Amino acid sequence: MITGPRRIKDTGCSLFCAAVSVVSMVDQMIQIDLITGFLGSGKTTFLHGYAGYLMDRGLKIGIIENDFGAVNVDMMLLQDLEGEQCEREMVAGGADLDTYRRRFRTKLISMGMRGFDRVLIEPSGIFDAEEFFDALCEEPLNCWYEIGSVIAVVDAGLPRELSRESEYLLVSQLADAGCVVLSRTQLCERETAARTVDYLNEVMERFACGRRFSLEAGKEGAEPVIAADWASFSPEDYRRMETSGYQLADHIRVPVGKDEGFQSLYYLQRPFTSDEISKAVRMLFEDRSCGSIFRIKGFAREKEQWLEINAVRDGGTEMKAVREGQQVVIVIGEKLNREKINRYMGQEAV
Repeated sequence: MITGPRRIKDTGCSLFCAAVSVVSMVDQMIQIDLITGFLGSGKTTFLHGYAGYLMDRGLKIGIIENDFGAVNVDMMLLQDLEGEQCEREMVAGGADLDTYRRRFRTKLISMGMRGFDRVLIEPSGIFDAEEFFDALCEEPLNCWYEIGSVIAVVDAGLPRELSRESEYLLVSQLADAGCVVLSRTQLCERETAARTVDYLNEVMERFACGRRFSLEAGKEGAEPVIAADWASFSPEDYRRMETSGYQLADHIRVPVGKDEGFQSLYYLQRPFTSDEISKAVRMLFEDRSCGSIFRIKGFAREKEQWLEINAVRDGGTEMKAVREGQQVVIVIGEKLNREKINRYMGQEAV
């Protein structure tokens, strides 16, 4: 485990970096935001609204999506944003951390030369925020990009039985956030949201991080979270998030890799109907012997119409019509019982 100061923000530029910057025609630093949050927190939904706000302001934005596995469903869920003001890119999950870092860096270099006003990054929910800061401290990225805001999205009904590895990832995302936004507040009682915030504080204390949060503004020693129905967000609300910046709060670090129990099971080329997937999702969440399932996402097909599927424990199953989709459903969690989940899904996972 590592404690103490973790990084130094590098603001200098070498002659090599300056030369690359000139060649790439980057006239000014590009603002870059990290939209982070644990699995199933609602990052993609938040990103959709936030990106719309930025485009309404006339900004040209780039979006980088990274998913835990090779099939990026969230990338497709942002398809309606694509246009003259918005481009989407994907960093596919690598077989190892070094592969991911190399792909992420290469993608940022490519986007740095395309004239964006702001770049938004939505990583997988299984993501250590340190990777974001480490990449942006390296040349030439530290000469092209300026960190704008780190926005952490937390499910207001977040379960309290997360593993130590999951709790660490949660802390890594909260520790650096300029603001914390609760999702699905309209679906739960305020007492539930308050218990979630209490749990966040307990986890922060366990990992020796000094930051604390509160539902109430003005509470001594605690920072207020943003807890409102996202449908009611105004441009002023989004402006607050856009300018929230980031922090570099120390905490205990626990290296977490793909061998720590996180898994994604993919079910391809099976034309689920809405009734079939709703039934399967319900049974998977009810049967705890299937493992700790965080999220189920993908698409169903109903009368020539694609339906987006997004399900989290205790948050219900959301379905909405989308223009395009593909025959894939992904089950994401820890220590998954592949055989049992296969039976509920009626297919072998790939």
